[in-house]
Amino acid sequence: MTVSEYKEKVAGKKAVVLGYGVSNRPLVDFLLDLEVKVEVRDKKMPDEEAVKKLSRQNVPLITGDGYLDDIHADLIFRSPGIRPDHPGITQAVSEGATLLSEMELFFALCPATLIAITGSDGKTTTTTLTAKLLREEGHRVFLGGNIGTPLLSRVGEMTKDDFAVLELSSFQLFTMRQSPCRAVITNLSPNHLDWHKDMEEYATAKENIFRYQKKDDLLVLNRENGYTYGMAEKASAGNIRFFSSDRFLEDGICLQDGAIFLNGKEILREEDILLPGKHNRENYMAAIAVTEGLVSKESIYRVASTFTGVEHRLETVRVHKGVRYINSSIDSSPSRTAAALGCFTEKVICICGGYDKHIPFAPLADALCVHAKAVVLTGATADAIEKALSECECETKPAVYRDPDFKEAVLLASSLSQNGDTVILSPACASFDAFKNFMERGDTFRKIISELE
Repeated sequence: MTVSEYKEKVAGKKAVVLGYGVSNRPLVDFLLDLEVKVEVRDKKMPDEEAVKKLSRQNVPLITGDGYLDDIHADLIFRSPGIRPDHPGITQAVSEGATLLSEMELFFALCPATLIAITGSDGKTTTTTLTAKLLREEGHRVFLGGNIGTPLLSRVGEMTKDDFAVLELSSFQLFTMRQSPCRAVITNLSPNHLDWHKDMEEYATAKENIFRYQKKDDLLVLNRENGYTYGMAEKASAGNIRFFSSDRFLEDGICLQDGAIFLNGKEILREEDILLPGKHNRENYMAAIAVTEGLVSKESIYRVASTFTGVEHRLETVRVHKGVRYINSSIDSSPSRTAAALGCFTEKVICICGGYDKHIPFAPLADALCVHAKAVVLTGATADAIEKALSECECETKPAVYRDPDFKEAVLLASSLSQNGDTVILSPACASFDAFKNFMERGDTFRKIISELE
């Protein structure tokens, strides 16, 4: 469907936009351009400038605890963080409203080839690599979803010869009824169980990335992850590619003997990849697999030998008095921190803790025992992580320190370091107990480290 065709369909109708965050702000502008009557609802009052803009646009704004009550609309656009089964939403749908999201509308209107990546860990780096590989080959690429800028307002610029590369979360996929023609699930482990009812619901949401694929479409899955390996049986795509860092795959992509092999042929040496860690080798394999047939071996090499990483992901902030400080604020789950710690041959000083997503910390405790000589705990999960460490059966355990204040915790970690040490912020938790998001947490860490004397 084209934008003009959609306008004919919705002009004059009423849309209620639930949540006025990053993705939904341009959505409001987009809907107004389509001559849709828009109402915005958000639990929190938006910032003053946003309120003024809505007033200028004559868009009603409803806020407060009852913002989901008494919804009357033709269309309801749900922010990803709002569950679709809230009674206020289900009541409106029962009365005839159509429930969708900014991303679902983008899928319906986008003329470009859609490539989407999801997973518990590694999806941002894999998405970034996918876009870089395509651009290196000379393709025009629009990067969005959870990273970059919302793309709905740019859909009119896109053509069938372009690519839209998207990072998608389980929240975005939860109600999705369309799938991209090329998709990746990097891995799956317990995550966001403070929002999802259980692991089954979380996994089912992720499966929407391939549930509606066609026979000619491509699905890339992690062979070494139990959840993703089992998903192949449910896939409707005719082309399924596995990637593996543990076994040789004649038909697929794998890491063997210091090199990445695609369909049995060496395509890239490990030594040519600047990003550290086994998990980044897996990210490369996923990106190479999903762009198979679109990108040359030469383009893959040029990206691998020049790309130094994404902000907040094993990002070296500073080397000060012989101590290397690394910002990996993106590490918002135990498995993510375990993967980050596995990149180091020496034992590190690790800063952990944050918002409680109700994920078990036993795997984190095992990783800390192996890779950390000291752990500084902060945030809402400090007690739970310390308990997991105390119950861990590892013979050698790291020294444990605590400070509830984030800045003081960072300074404490610094005070414990000596020449040659590495201090890493790898929280294993979300940031919402103290920060708006992981970027703000990482930026705060950067600032503290830059001010060290």
